[in-house]
Amino acid sequence: MKLKHRGFEIVTAYLGKDIHLPKRNTEHSAGYDFESAIDVLIQPGQTVAVPTGVKAYMEEGEVLQIFPRSSLSYKRHLTLPNSVGIIDKDYYNNPDNEGHIHILLWNFGSEPAEIKQGERLAQGIFTKFLTVDDEPSSGAKLLGGFGSTGR
Repeated sequence: MKLKHRGFEIVTAYLGKDIHLPKRNTEHSAGYDFESAIDVLIQPGQTVAVPTGVKAYMEEGEVLQIFPRSSLSYKRHLTLPNSVGIIDKDYYNNPDNEGHIHILLWNFGSEPAEIKQGERLAQGIFTKFLTVDDEPSSGAKLLGGFGSTGR
């Protein structure tokens, strides 16, 4: 049996719903493309958490960073309102939402933006990170997403 180091799985609620796991599209691509799991309409000025139907697992000392695809802003007037999303190792299989990754999109344009299921929205890049000589101060556990640590 092969030991799993990092990768993606479909969350239980989206099994059998034509969800594609993120993949790199060229040999030298750093980012894994995330697709929308549903059709959604984003009104001008609106921010929407678009479900991907996917969760990610990784090794200790790693993080998955989520960035908007370059064409999203230029062609669609959509961007991530927080510039970059951070998916921590302990988000995977958390009890609140199984680690389901959503892509926060903000429509900064003047027209509604229609997203179709299967449309590529963002790219995720796994990377190592460093910490200082300390322990987490609160002993908090990650229970959900979008500001849920210590909730």
